[in-house]
Amino acid sequence: MWILLLALACHGREPVALTFDDGPALNETPLLSQAARNQAMLKALARHHVVAGLFVTVSKGANRPEGVAFARAWGEAGHRIGNHTVTHPDLNGAEVTLAAYEQEILDCDAVIRGLPGYQKLFRFPYLREGNTAEKRDGLRAFLPAHGYRNAYVTLDTSDWRLAGELVKALQTNAAADLSPFRKVYVSHLLQRAGAYRELSRKLLGRDIAQVMLLHHNLLEALFLEDGLEALQADCWQFVDPVQAYRDPVYQLQPERPAPGQSLLLSIARTRGVDLKQYERLMDDADFEVAVLHGGLTHRD
Repeated sequence: MWILLLALACHGREPVALTFDDGPALNETPLLSQAARNQAMLKALARHHVVAGLFVTVSKGANRPEGVAFARAWGEAGHRIGNHTVTHPDLNGAEVTLAAYEQEILDCDAVIRGLPGYQKLFRFPYLREGNTAEKRDGLRAFLPAHGYRNAYVTLDTSDWRLAGELVKALQTNAAADLSPFRKVYVSHLLQRAGAYRELSRKLLGRDIAQVMLLHHNLLEALFLEDGLEALQADCWQFVDPVQAYRDPVYQLQPERPAPGQSLLLSIARTRGVDLKQYERLMDDADFEVAVLHGGLTHRD
């Protein structure tokens, strides 16, 4: 009820598109099977009428028939399917060549292009666009030449870090109390969303259609519903990623992209903006992990 009352208090709703990287993950986790995790995320999205994006990393599961079936289920549910390479290489790595990276994109495309919901959207692993101008500019030419666009992230989260902490806690104690994880997950989403909203206004003088980065993991399977409700109560409106990418901000190509971080942070660095007040956007959820380790309790 309190969520409904908060939602009614919104004077306007700001658009955000939800995107999930590294799917469909077929790793084993406590509590839920691979199929149950995938289905739980799809059910939460369906209940809130969200059209999301799944960025496929082939080696995470789409190299197996059941993984391809999971990805197909996203497309059949109306979600967008994008490219996240085969093996998740880091283009900032000295050992990763431009040619090898381009082949990763083409090989992933061969797996996903027959799926419903397929879009020519490419998400850089680690959000890193290359440690040299040759790599950066090479990919900036390669993507449009093959009909792809850079699937930028503006609203970065560190749900992957919290997911790792969750799995470790359950491996230590299968009866671990999960309520602290739910609480820090929701708090983390709201903190990041609010800070990136403020940063977009500071940099661009307006609200933008944000693109949020999440991951295909156990944390999302368990608590995505809570996150969606909290974001709606915070006056966010979920939009299709394809719609979000029509915002002019996604046409920008900062000269100083922040490796592993949001497009907005890259724009800020290009403009020489002092980012001290936004340090929590770059801490990989250190704050939330500290909260967990300071107050994690267990069931009897």
